[in-house]
Amino acid sequence: MNLSDPLSAALEVINGYNKHYKLSEKELECLYILVGMRLVTTVTNASLKKQEFPNDDYFVISEKPAWDLLEKWFNVNEKFAYYSFRNACDYSAHPLEEKFENWTKNNQVSLKTMFPTVASEKVVNLDMSVGSILLGNLSEYSNAEVSEFKLKQFQKHHPKTILLNGYLEVRPFYTTEAFKSEGNNGPQYRTVHLGTDFWVHSQTPVHSPYYDKDYGPMLILEHHFEAGKFYSLYGHLTLSSLTILKPGQKVKQGELIAYIGAPNENGDWAPHLHFQIIFDLLGNNENFNGVALPSKIDVWKSICPDPNLIFKEELNTSEEKISEENIINFRNNHLGKGLSLSYDKPLHIVRGEGVYLIDIEGQKYLDTVNNVNHVGHQHPKVVNARQKQMAVLNTNTRYLHEEIIAYAEALLKKLPPHISVIHIVNSGSEANELALRMAKTVTGNNDILAIEVGYHGNTNAVMDVSSYKFEGEGGFPKPETTHILPLPDSYRGKYTGDNCGIDYANHAKEIIQNLKAEGKETAGFIGETMISCGGQIVPPKNYFKEVYKHVKEASGICIADEVQTGFGRMGKTFWAFELYDVQPDIVTMGKPAGNGHPLAVVACTKEVAEIFHTGMEYFNTFGGNPVFCAIGRSVLEVIEDENLQQNALEVGGFLIGELKTLQKQFAIIGDVRGEGLFLGFELNDSEKNPLPEHASYLVNRMKQLGILMSIDEPDHNVLKIKPPMVFSKANAEELIFRLKTVFGEDYMSVQDQSRTQL
Repeated sequence: MNLSDPLSAALEVINGYNKHYKLSEKELECLYILVGMRLVTTVTNASLKKQEFPNDDYFVISEKPAWDLLEKWFNVNEKFAYYSFRNACDYSAHPLEEKFENWTKNNQVSLKTMFPTVASEKVVNLDMSVGSILLGNLSEYSNAEVSEFKLKQFQKHHPKTILLNGYLEVRPFYTTEAFKSEGNNGPQYRTVHLGTDFWVHSQTPVHSPYYDKDYGPMLILEHHFEAGKFYSLYGHLTLSSLTILKPGQKVKQGELIAYIGAPNENGDWAPHLHFQIIFDLLGNNENFNGVALPSKIDVWKSICPDPNLIFKEELNTSEEKISEENIINFRNNHLGKGLSLSYDKPLHIVRGEGVYLIDIEGQKYLDTVNNVNHVGHQHPKVVNARQKQMAVLNTNTRYLHEEIIAYAEALLKKLPPHISVIHIVNSGSEANELALRMAKTVTGNNDILAIEVGYHGNTNAVMDVSSYKFEGEGGFPKPETTHILPLPDSYRGKYTGDNCGIDYANHAKEIIQNLKAEGKETAGFIGETMISCGGQIVPPKNYFKEVYKHVKEASGICIADEVQTGFGRMGKTFWAFELYDVQPDIVTMGKPAGNGHPLAVVACTKEVAEIFHTGMEYFNTFGGNPVFCAIGRSVLEVIEDENLQQNALEVGGFLIGELKTLQKQFAIIGDVRGEGLFLGFELNDSEKNPLPEHASYLVNRMKQLGILMSIDEPDHNVLKIKPPMVFSKANAEELIFRLKTVFGEDYMSVQDQSRTQL
């Protein structure tokens, strides 16, 4: 009861029962009706008890969910349920499956029987799977002209062949709302193709592979063999094809039955024949399923066996995919041991589209993690900018080129006037490494102030100022030249209250004074304007103002690490440091600058740039190359054209409000914080103690429901929300709906008398 897909839930019960008490095939034939009758008994009893005990709710507590389930059960196809029961009990889902395979071994026909006018010497597989490089991104494969052009080019490179594909192929075309349904664990998509597609020219005649009769009005032929019957289905035809045969007409083997339709009438972007073998039409001979849910594919592939079985030619020409188990084993044996995988059961992701990541089965996951893909996964404008420039020139900054100037000008317009010089590098790590080098060169000093649990990258110099790393598992002693300021956490930190920013900032003042007492001076301060790995910490309003003041009074350099927080993510401002009314000497950027491509930037004042130029050339082999400058400029244009900073403000504001509403309902949510689309919330008990196990459960459960989230903070109890900037209000509503579902589950319950518990 109370599940979207009762059949799937029933199969788990049946499978478990069958392991102890073997169910016969005859018993399984009765089971669908028995379940329905049991529900009828429940609602009948409830009706009688209501009359007998009108004031006692106990007897009718299951009445409404039983009625709901009865209606859902009625809408389950009885035969499909029977085949599903068989599959759950280790029988072949359809009784004819094995017999048909044996029959085809002696009754195969040639493709030339079905396509006698097509001159072909071989067959070639056309990859249209969800990870297909041939298809390109959404903007390409959803454009009929582009897709048809690609297909024609592919055909030119494979003359005298029949192109085919499709059987059990997981395709990206079916990850749309039209193929979406609600499963017992969130949204699911019918992405698995049940037929074979033959990509031949429009008006190509199609002939019957076997002698039998038509079953119209859709072109379905009924065939008989010793063990029973099966059907062959033909789709994407000309409309006139439906007049060639009449219902009940006998058809001879090799007889003309249809013509391939052109795009304007065949319902697709290029001429092809959809060919499918079916044992049971399940009462649907007008719009039979051509695609199926991956979770039900064991049943569907038994009802719809491989069409290629009937042909003499070897048609299964697609490359076998490497298994997930083999991928994991290879990683463990041959890739660095420090590489980690997310989630208890790792995801096999093969495609990205906007706010979604899509796995090998076509399951879409709403991505609240990837701030790297700032304007969305595979944004067509970014993809196009890279493709166009890459095809022409990819070289270094020792030659004149307009693209680096265009990018620099566009970026400087987004920075305050005192920041006027940029250096282009490859990564946030490299950007922060260069910024530290600048600070030390400009001041002639080596001592750096940094924030507790801060993370600035993975090179030696930035690891030395990244408390998140050197104080974590496998870390190393704090370098003598690094001085760590307490995490400015006003919720669970060392200081709380309205003026705690000054208390936290006074540690900077104290460190600077102690250095002076030792005869040392400060090189500078580096800090994420919002501390991401520290748990999406929003420092108190006056914190940076005070820290910057102390550092600048000591002639130090202030570095604002905007690698995760820049480019409009804050909503109110383009850069996070602007929220605090401070003027950094150096601003570093990474990840979002290139939408996941290796592009990062160090922007600084003219004074810093002049002093840093000591005569030693600064050269970066890849930094500033025209390809990634073109990408960077396209990212800035998308932010402007699609009004993404305003989107961050509006959607982020909506999310904060909804999360705070959840906070009032569920005691486990201890704090909600952030700006724009850079948010976080803690899971704590009533004493503010962290609950990392609950956070881990939440993340893995949300993944089951189709939403990706991540955990951070030293206590692993903070959920981070930093999605691509194209994250919409509808996406936010989906996130809140699923969070509410999980928070309502028993595992997430935390006793707390001070709050209302749903």
